[in-house]
Amino acid sequence: MIRHTVLFRLRHPVGSDEETDFLSAARALAAIPGVTEFEQLRVVDAPDFDYALSMDFADQAAYAGYNEHPDHISFVAQRWVPEVASFRELDYLPLAR
Repeated sequence: MIRHTVLFRLRHPVGSDEETDFLSAARALAAIPGVTEFEQLRVVDAPDFDYALSMDFADQAAYAGYNEHPDHISFVAQRWVPEVASFRELDYLPLAR
């Protein structure tokens, strides 16, 4: 399992219609094959970021499929690049028990 997270701040004001529209569009990423456990989160302890997306993938192949999916590529080009002011991606693998 791989957990992909991205913390971000939008160029739009918090509470704006543009913010609401962006977050709504981001929820569509959950429908891309291979995505499981999708969450949108408000960041409470990282002053440079307001939001986070978190999603799980069964394995590296599922994660690669998501990255290469046309809906993901389109979202990044049309929404993410012009509307996100700053971000930080973090990916996790579970530790063996």
